[in-house]
Amino acid sequence: QVQLVESGGGLVQAGGSLRLSCAASGRTTFSSRVMGWFRQAPGKEREFVGAINRYGNTYDSDSVKGRFAISRDNANRTVYLQMNSLKPEDTAVYYCAAGDSIRTSPAGYDYWGQGTQVTVSS
Repeated sequence: QVQLVESGGGLVQAGGSLRLSCAASGRTTFSSRVMGWFRQAPGKEREFVGAINRYGNTYDSDSVKGRFAISRDNANRTVYLQMNSLKPEDTAVYYCAAGDSIRTSPAGYDYWGQGTQVTVSS
């Protein structure tokens, strides 16, 4: 079982930055897990943001490429999502998830955090 807890969300003006954290606990080899970030805006489906594998290789969605960056700290069992140049359309609840391979579908991940709200004002 894996528990994931996101933090770092909040209200920011357009053009600003936020860094989200996702701390993992439980009986898992965190360093071997693929960690993904998703987001869900009201009335919309959960959307893939990006993911990072055990080697530190990342895969980002086109909508955030060049603005967001994922990193991980295996010693502290934490994955980060650095978000820069934020836009109002980035407003959503952001979730981290753990899986075994990089997938863009939420169905490809086994464990999920509770989410953290990010609101970008114009």
